[in-house]
Amino acid sequence: MHKWKIFHAICTARPRLGVSERSLSVLNALLTFHPETALTGEDDLIVFPSNHQLSRRAHGMPASTLRRHLAVLVDAGLIVRRDSPNGKRYARKDDAGEIELAFGFDLSPLVVRSEEFESLAADIEAEARALKLVRERITLCRRDIAKMIATGIEEGVPTRRAGQGPADWQEVHAAFRSMVAQIPRTATRQELEPVADELSQLADDVLNLLEAHIKSKNASANESHSERHIQNSKPNAPIDLEPSLREGRAARAEPKPQPSRVAESSYPLGMVLSACPDIVDYAKGGISNWRDFLATAAVVRSMLGISPSAWQEAQTILGEVQAAVVVACILQRGTAINSAGGYLRGLTRKAEVGEFSLGPILMAQINSRRRDKQRA
Repeated sequence: MHKWKIFHAICTARPRLGVSERSLSVLNALLTFHPETALTGEDDLIVFPSNHQLSRRAHGMPASTLRRHLAVLVDAGLIVRRDSPNGKRYARKDDAGEIELAFGFDLSPLVVRSEEFESLAADIEAEARALKLVRERITLCRRDIAKMIATGIEEGVPTRRAGQGPADWQEVHAAFRSMVAQIPRTATRQELEPVADELSQLADDVLNLLEAHIKSKNASANESHSERHIQNSKPNAPIDLEPSLREGRAARAEPKPQPSRVAESSYPLGMVLSACPDIVDYAKGGISNWRDFLATAAVVRSMLGISPSAWQEAQTILGEVQAAVVVACILQRGTAINSAGGYLRGLTRKAEVGEFSLGPILMAQINSRRRDKQRA
């Protein structure tokens, strides 16, 4: 067996073998003392470096630490001690200069257990691929559902059909955020798959509402014209409803508002999006400037159930951009805030008496996300 291929398999299987990265660095150093790349099991696989030599090849690891990690490798069955009578490591050579007896660390378990290591590594890699796929599935569903909810609100799509279904889009959004809140910070594939199934079902349900609405609006027209603008809502295919909606708006021939200057926040847009990335899911074409951010925040405000009066008051007192940033923060905190409207009114009251500052809220959000990444 190729010794470095075996070592790579052991590194991959490390969590199942109960050894640390530091222990594997010692194993790596031991392997460098064997002159051959191929380990056949027929040759002598004992290496006998001194502690000083081994420490140097283990990047200067202290002797006490070295002994501890060698013991870990022995306990894990990766190497075997072959002690001399005096406990020293050395080799005895014959008259021809060939090693006839050596005392040190035997690497033969690497050959004997090579198939086991490769099997463990393959299982771990397969599980990692499955976990990646389910995470991608959840990401796609979250993005699709967010954009479809935003479309439903903007287009005034009814959510009830024959007395069934959710009462309004705020209820749909609340159900969506509740599902997202179930996702653990460090989740296994088994924990994520039920969440992915729930999100997939919700994506299908919301798409059905939008399809039914479009069909009802175009009952007298050629249905194929509308249907080709609605993509399949399977999790592995992003949903794009924008083309038909743009055509609908063009058909209404509404006058376009004149461009107005948008006041920028004292905080960079990149910083705000780093603190509150979830709001990007609700943007039709992404958020590249403050105008996009404000338009998206207006849609999210409605989803969160913030009343027009509370929103207008917040914009008047906080300012248009700061109010939008607060809405993004409320969205990011999800189910941690029971009443988005009450929370916004409370901050507005504080701003009236000069007790509100946006900076601490953004920094708290950034620090929370940093802690989540560190836990993951």
